[in-house]
Amino acid sequence: MTEDKRERLWRPVDPTRHHREKRWDYRGRAIYHFTLPVEGRYPLFGTLEGDSAETAAVRLNAYGRRVCQMLSGLAQFYKGKGYALKVLAQMVMPDHVHLVIQVLEPLPQSIGAVVRGFKSACTKVYKEEFYGSGENAAEVHGGERDAAEVHGGERDAAEVHGGDDEVHRGEESGARGDEGGARGDEGGARGDEGGARGDEGGAPVHFVRIFADRGSVWQKDPAYYHERILHAPGQLRRMIDYVKDNPRRLWLKTHNPDLFKLHRRTEAAGLSFTSMGNHFLLNWPDGQTVEMSRSANSEQIQERLQTVLAAAHNGAITYTAAISKGEQHIARSLRQQGYPLVVLLNDGFPKEGSPHERYYKPGGVYFEACSKGQLLLLEPTEEAFLDASIQEAVEAALRRKAEERHYSYTPIPVTSQRYRFMALNEMARRLANR
Repeated sequence: MTEDKRERLWRPVDPTRHHREKRWDYRGRAIYHFTLPVEGRYPLFGTLEGDSAETAAVRLNAYGRRVCQMLSGLAQFYKGKGYALKVLAQMVMPDHVHLVIQVLEPLPQSIGAVVRGFKSACTKVYKEEFYGSGENAAEVHGGERDAAEVHGGERDAAEVHGGDDEVHRGEESGARGDEGGARGDEGGARGDEGGARGDEGGAPVHFVRIFADRGSVWQKDPAYYHERILHAPGQLRRMIDYVKDNPRRLWLKTHNPDLFKLHRRTEAAGLSFTSMGNHFLLNWPDGQTVEMSRSANSEQIQERLQTVLAAAHNGAITYTAAISKGEQHIARSLRQQGYPLVVLLNDGFPKEGSPHERYYKPGGVYFEACSKGQLLLLEPTEEAFLDASIQEAVEAALRRKAEERHYSYTPIPVTSQRYRFMALNEMARRLANR
């Protein structure tokens, strides 16, 4: 899949649904990426450290080290049960775990049994060794005071932790497995790198109380875990790179919180949007839009690109829905050259009230542009799509196209995909011409 297409397909699959592919043999040979979040996204395994994104790493606490060891020994443990597996990459983040694993031979049970077994074992270890023993209490449960409250003693932090934390940057085996096979979704991994968090009032979360209520260290999910089957050529390499890059990405998000904050009500040009990114781009005095027909040839695309780049070089902000091949190519060229970009989305953000709303971030190439302040993502609200002036503008554009091509004008419903795409272009034009 080309980078142009990946830019268009950056948005995630609805994280609330089950991630199971119909008619897929989960016992057969395959390569999977699993993301396992901690309940409440509590930083149970350690903390992020580093003076820059390039030096970012996760310092695992005692429990995090145990989880890391269990991941490393996963293939060997299940080998004795008749499972032929190979761990290709792993990463224990403060509040979630990534695992890329290859099934080498048909399994006695589905790969889901392996994941559920690992999750159960982690919960068992926490309950038996960390929940009630006082070991690692200060770090796991939110500080020395919390440890004393939970475990009844005023233990020194050095005694609690042993002074032997491990900096974790991920592990990867040499084998790559088969990267061929059927095409798959290139939307990128969806594991959220949410950082350490507390209650809304700033008080630390007492994970011991969360665990007492849930009885599991893992996020409650009817699907048990998030999976991605790695079908496509090159997808495995990209996923391994993504897993290893998690600490850097978390550092960028943690140190640029305003650029990754989801705003549910952004008003601009008389329209309302859900937004994320650099909102100062909306105040830029000069704007231009990129809208190209799907039938545009390479020569037309290149000619338009040169015009757009010249305007961007002179300080214009570019607004685009990045729908057609030409629009995607121009958007990618702008991004690669570091010019600011405002992208309008049809359906790009989690639904309001979704449990994943708080930890959402843009994926793929948009994450990097967002972290540098070069990007603003705008998803119109339903009110914006139904705005009378936008409907009139879309109707006028449709009539104009009908006249140019000598066919009768036919209205289209506002719920259709075609209307929404044309509406995005009209909104981009209004924003750029304010």
